[in-house]
Amino acid sequence: MRWLAVAVLSSMAAGCAAAPLERAGSLASYDDLTPSDGLLTKSQLRISKADVLAAKTARIEPTAFTATAASQPFTPQQRRLIKNAINRAMCLALSERFRIVAPTEAADLNVRAVITQIAPTDAAAAGVSKVASVVPSIVAPGVPIPVPRLPIGLGSLSVEAEARDRSGNQQAAMIWARGANSFTSAPRVSSDGDAYDLAEAFGGDFGRFLVAAESPFGKVPTPPSVDRLSASLGGAPKEAICETFGRAPGLAGLAGERIGLPPDWTDRGAPENTILEAQNVN
Repeated sequence: MRWLAVAVLSSMAAGCAAAPLERAGSLASYDDLTPSDGLLTKSQLRISKADVLAAKTARIEPTAFTATAASQPFTPQQRRLIKNAINRAMCLALSERFRIVAPTEAADLNVRAVITQIAPTDAAAAGVSKVASVVPSIVAPGVPIPVPRLPIGLGSLSVEAEARDRSGNQQAAMIWARGANSFTSAPRVSSDGDAYDLAEAFGGDFGRFLVAAESPFGKVPTPPSVDRLSASLGGAPKEAICETFGRAPGLAGLAGERIGLPPDWTDRGAPENTILEAQNVN
């Protein structure tokens, strides 16, 4: 069985977009970061475990783009949706243990993420992949035949994030990178399709990192709470402040992903009058 596992991992690596671990200078410190990679994710982490576990409240600052990342061919609406996907996923994940406070309140931990690298999806290639995945169901209806996505035009995302205490001292940091792959990344016919999905993945990873005060990679994930599961399906979040980022697309989002719809067809994003969006000028 070992050779089979190695073959599967090798195939996934071959059909995965490259995503560099970028250091953009937004973190208070890059000292003592250690590698902690997952099956598909590259990361470097540092955490003051006792201090993070002692924290009870968290404040989420607006996610930003570096100038280099912002220069990539995405529309302002797409960038807003990607940033919001990170913030919403972080908020829902952090709510498992923390009380999330408003932007104007003080908190034990101030959390902020910066997108350092982002590569668009080739929408045409994604469309071809989606059509190809439908053909087997027409030729052999009722027979599940998996069709890998074409390994071209795959998007990627790199992010760095940290949590600082009330004095501004870094208590946790993560540099994260992942590329879409041919086997587990659903093709969306939109240039921001992969980046949007990866943004949600990062937000969840960083939130779990702070909740458990240990690497979220290399272990079986803890099942989500009932509140978290409900929120991920479009229900009300456990912490009311998470409504700032809008509700998750839920079942409509899952259906849209399955048929390859652009993210903004099912995700309304953050309400236009939210404080965080007004403050986020990047």
